Amino acid sequence: QVQLVESGGGLVQPGGSLRLSCAASGRTLTPYTMGWYRQVPGKERELVARIRTGGIVNSADFVKGRFTISRDNAKNTLSLEMKSLQPEDTAMYYCNTQVGSKFLFAWGQGTLVTVSS
Repeated sequence: QVQLVESGGGLVQPGGSLRLSCAASGRTLTPYTMGWYRQVPGKERELVARIRTGGIVNSADFVKGRFTISRDNAKNTLSLEMKSLQPEDTAMYYCNTQVGSKFLFAWGQGTLVTVSS
């Protein structure tokens, strides 16, 4: 049973930065393409960015070079460095791995990012 624990969210002003972390226990994340997802109430969860085992990254169009996803396989963690945050980035952020339409791990509690002046 994999447990995912997200952290690092908070309240930040527009243009600010945050670094999110996802710590996993119960299984190594190394074989998996890991992703950050976000969700706002009333909307579906959406992919922010994902990183393959070998380090290849795919990002959503709205990232526009502002976010950097990384992983530390030795520490079994996933990170998301976010810069130039905007109010529309306000959401609950989660990490997971997805195969087709299926998410393989149970969702963690997420970490809330609020961008507001």
